[in-house]
Amino acid sequence: MLSRAALREHLIHSRIAGDIATSRENNLDHYSSLANQDPYYMLGLTFEQRWTFRDVLALMAKAAGVVADPGHRWGQDTIDPERTIDALDAMADRIAAVLSRERPRVLFATGHPTGLLAIHLPLARLALECGATILTPAEGWTYSGSGFGRPRRIRYLGDVAMLDEKGAFVHTHDSAPMEHMLAELGDTRPELVIADHGWAGAAGEAGVPTVAFADSNDPGLFVGEAEGKIDVVVPLDDNVLPRYYTPLTERLVTRVTRAL
Repeated sequence: MLSRAALREHLIHSRIAGDIATSRENNLDHYSSLANQDPYYMLGLTFEQRWTFRDVLALMAKAAGVVADPGHRWGQDTIDPERTIDALDAMADRIAAVLSRERPRVLFATGHPTGLLAIHLPLARLALECGATILTPAEGWTYSGSGFGRPRRIRYLGDVAMLDEKGAFVHTHDSAPMEHMLAELGDTRPELVIADHGWAGAAGEAGVPTVAFADSNDPGLFVGEAEGKIDVVVPLDDNVLPRYYTPLTERLVTRVTRAL
């Protein structure tokens, strides 16, 4: 496992954190959309208070390390690598606490299979090795939602839920799949959901303990964390080359293993 300093350098070099690929314009556009309560950006969550654009920006500066100045409208934005590492460690501690129980029920899902699947797969293997029951509800459930034309269905790879469209795993913000999965599980709900995007938002909204990964342009989960619906959110660029996530994943796995 890399030292904290070495991991910080890796996060910056790979642009998982530091100067990220997501533009400032894109971030601010998404913050405005969330403030306007666009369901696509709420990721299945509802909020107890009214979050204005400036509220969302201030939260993202605090939680993810984006530039706090509202006058910075274009160009480069950032994620603070120190916040990424702190949140990773908090996530690892939360996962370890659940995996220390007798056959805990855990559910994994990702809306970003081209990136974050690289983290979810090793975590799912670790949970299985630790004796967890990995839940895989609603496999094959098919639906059609707004914003896409073809039907999509829930499919699992290595016990990680994703959406499949005509044989390809696809990016999604949708909360409907997780909502359906939890409804199918009924009283056998997971004791922990490890997810992102709408999968995480729907779980947190339903009161299921949830830890999540989120990019700087996905503020909904950070608002969910601020309101106590999501336990931990790790800020990171969610679509760099999958191999770049290896040191980050190793830190998670090592910290969980040592805590057990």
